[in-house]
Amino acid sequence: MAIYLPAAAEEEQIALDELTPREIVAELDKHVVGQKDAKRAVAIALRNRMRRQKLTPDLAEEVIPKNIIMIGPTGVGKTEIARRLAKLANSPFLKVEASKFTEVGYVGRDVESMIRDLVEIAIEMVREEKLEDVSDKAELNAEERLLDILLPPPSPRPAEAPAGGMVLEGTTASSGHESLSRTREKLRQQLREGKLDDRTVEIDVRERNFPSFEIISNQGVEEMDVNIKDMLPSIFGQRTKKRKMKVNEAFEYLIQEEEQRLIDMDQVTRMAIDRVEDSGIIFLDEIDKIAGRESGHGPDVSREGVQRDILPIVEGTTVNTRYGMVRTDHILFIAAGAFHVSKPSDLIPELQGRFPIRVELQSLTMEDFIRILTEPKSSLVKQYVALMETEGVKLEFTREAQEEIARYAFRVNEGTEDIGARRLHTIMERVLDEISFDAPDKKGEHIKVDADYVRKMLADIVKDQDLSRYIL
Repeated sequence: MAIYLPAAAEEEQIALDELTPREIVAELDKHVVGQKDAKRAVAIALRNRMRRQKLTPDLAEEVIPKNIIMIGPTGVGKTEIARRLAKLANSPFLKVEASKFTEVGYVGRDVESMIRDLVEIAIEMVREEKLEDVSDKAELNAEERLLDILLPPPSPRPAEAPAGGMVLEGTTASSGHESLSRTREKLRQQLREGKLDDRTVEIDVRERNFPSFEIISNQGVEEMDVNIKDMLPSIFGQRTKKRKMKVNEAFEYLIQEEEQRLIDMDQVTRMAIDRVEDSGIIFLDEIDKIAGRESGHGPDVSREGVQRDILPIVEGTTVNTRYGMVRTDHILFIAAGAFHVSKPSDLIPELQGRFPIRVELQSLTMEDFIRILTEPKSSLVKQYVALMETEGVKLEFTREAQEEIARYAFRVNEGTEDIGARRLHTIMERVLDEISFDAPDKKGEHIKVDADYVRKMLADIVKDQDLSRYIL
């Protein structure tokens, strides 16, 4: 089985390499409605990353990623486009709000923490992939260990020489061994069929509680070079204790132990750092909140300070993490902001120059809302229909109902605050409030949501401007 796994992984990689920008846009279309310009920009950025990997090492080193600024109101798909792109490329992806770094006196997070977080995400990604590779072997090993607990092997005894010093063939030792082997196989069969799940066994479990102590430092724990979690077991030793549990629980625990033994975490760490350096994506949201030039007083000083702190990471620097040094030269940065008050030119010139691609996302129309309700793979309508199915209720939305929901969402966005497609969530919750509440009592029923029902649930709220501000 292990022989075929690398081949499958290779085929998946080849398939990704063969994705043209047009095909990347088509994949994004399955999840995000409209915003063609933004999709084109990220598709080209991803394709350029694939092209770079085919260059000679010397030339590849010189090709820097073309970072992107997405300009548009909230709820139009900026984050979703970046997240889906990362999923498509199987890249470590981190979303961080630039405004988190603006707290007075920088008591907030250090800007380098975004790279540390990205490394942690990459390690978890690679570890999950390795777990899939070793899962079958870990299960077999755990099964053998559990059988040893259920049927302990006989302790070896020195063979007694028969009278006259002669060794006879076919002694009872071999027949006893065969009997034990047969019993073991019967137990294995019962274990696989789940017949032993309720039996209780006693196994050695590692203790995880360590003596408590306090670290007094002016740095955050994330900035400390010492990995406390790795250090503690070596200081206090890895203690174990006996614990009784059901066979099925013990099997799960032993599988986890075997998986940890089979995975080489040093290799996982190396692969994760390589993946971060070559294909990491950081989504810097609310970049407009830190746009502002220094005016000598007020919050602008802090904003420009944050920009100057972010600049080296975007330009390319080396960040010290607990897993080693990580270079940020080829991480792709996608920044996003509404830019209602400020504009991209308010960023410091050095940072502007590091985001050569600018794309403007359009506000959503009523037609877009109708498409968002039904077209994406996991559209809102599909989600609610599936949720009601779990209660045995068949839910159906008429076309007119979908149009009515979209119309109300559009009107509320125009009349209050424009929060884009997120308005659909609040509208849908309000429309389905009674249905969701009564669903457990309506098992087996078929409920049709039409335009009249939508109007009945929403009309009064939408008429009252103040009420719609609070409820929708």
